[in-house]
Amino acid sequence: MELFNKIMSGTSDIIWTYILIAGLIGLGIYFSIRTKFVQFRYIKEMGRLLTDKNTVSAEGKRGISSFQAFTISTASRVGTGNLAGVATAIAGGGPGAVFWMWLIALLGGATSFIESTLAQIYKVKDGKDGFRGGPAYYMEKGLNARWMGILFAIIITFCFGLVFNSVQSNTISLAMNEAYSFDRLTIGIILAVLTAVIIFGGVKRIASVTQIVVPVMAILYILLALFILILNVTEIPGMIALIFENAFGIREVASGSVGAAIMLGIKRGLFSNEAGMGSAPNAAASAGVTHPAKQGLIQTLGVFTDTLIICTSTAFIIILSNEYMGGTDGIQLTQAALTTHVGAWANTFVAIAIFLFAFSSIIGNYYYGETNIEFIKYSPVALFIYRLAVLGMVIFGAMVDLQVVWDLADLFMGVMAIINLIAITLLGRIAVAALKDYRQQKKEGKDPVFYSDSIEGLKGIESWDPKPKQEKKIN
Repeated sequence: MELFNKIMSGTSDIIWTYILIAGLIGLGIYFSIRTKFVQFRYIKEMGRLLTDKNTVSAEGKRGISSFQAFTISTASRVGTGNLAGVATAIAGGGPGAVFWMWLIALLGGATSFIESTLAQIYKVKDGKDGFRGGPAYYMEKGLNARWMGILFAIIITFCFGLVFNSVQSNTISLAMNEAYSFDRLTIGIILAVLTAVIIFGGVKRIASVTQIVVPVMAILYILLALFILILNVTEIPGMIALIFENAFGIREVASGSVGAAIMLGIKRGLFSNEAGMGSAPNAAASAGVTHPAKQGLIQTLGVFTDTLIICTSTAFIIILSNEYMGGTDGIQLTQAALTTHVGAWANTFVAIAIFLFAFSSIIGNYYYGETNIEFIKYSPVALFIYRLAVLGMVIFGAMVDLQVVWDLADLFMGVMAIINLIAITLLGRIAVAALKDYRQQKKEGKDPVFYSDSIEGLKGIESWDPKPKQEKKIN
């Protein structure tokens, strides 16, 4: 087992060091320029679209709403990465890791817009009034590379449905064990039962659960962070300075170095906000909207919500406590930091918070696997086996060591991201053209509506009607 862990960790380090860090930052800059920094220019529009009533397709079909699709993807984003992942990054890379998390989110906002808009453009009909899609679908229909779509579908199903869900259950079991000394196997079994109740109910039930749980748990956690910041208001300038100094090696803190700060900051940032990984587009495709760019903008807001607000809340709590210098890691570090600020009851609060955060992630992660299995071939038997495997990995993750599940997550997350980044690099111009179409219609005072021929030469479109003849095409 030790040899397996070394091989897995070494392979992951090679992928991240020589490919992904440059790829994520480079493409983030490229897409920011191509979209004229859509992630910043359309902040106000993102908020407006979140409650947009026009959540139907151009042909009038109503499916999952924009807000529900947002909460499904946010359910996956907002989880272990926000509480345990941030703690792991700071423990290993020092406070400077926070800066690199911010950077990958700010640049990744443009990447997220591209992949989610593509997912909307190439989505397919699912049942009477629903949709499904994601990277596997735009690889097949946009690149005419079904083999690539199948490869991605297999990787994301294993990565999210199985590996990432073991990370979530691992963190829940550790938090519950720390707070109440509960047996970790018992926690795993309870989680599996609760997960089974929801995943056997279908995506509609997933949407209804997450749109209630996600906002509530996020708001409560942010309020606690704000309370702690108010209590430590005089220390905030020094904390910000520490983050920037440590990010560039001006002042080393704890075990952090510049290399560790960059590596762990970007790794944990991507694990949390998923920008460019190819996961959130699966949820984005399920929304019924009048224009693909609408959902692209909403998913960009999800990246900012996750990293710039929730992850930053955790980071500030930990850094202000100085607990990261004591050798504690993972969710226990977050619990220790909160205990320092507000007392022993924090253990209980974090245990409950991480349960809500991570459990909602298990639900969102499951959906990503389901929609990709259906891409390969719809099979009730395959879906049933997949659901049982998810429940098994939830129990497995609750019992194994922390490092094992994180190493597995890093490796498969890296492979999945590389495949998706190649695809969106080749198809990015289509999403940019969709944004141009959206912007033009907004200037004309219209509520933007997309058609299958809104973009010149677009092929492989199933869920959008042709444009009326009197309207011009966007080149």
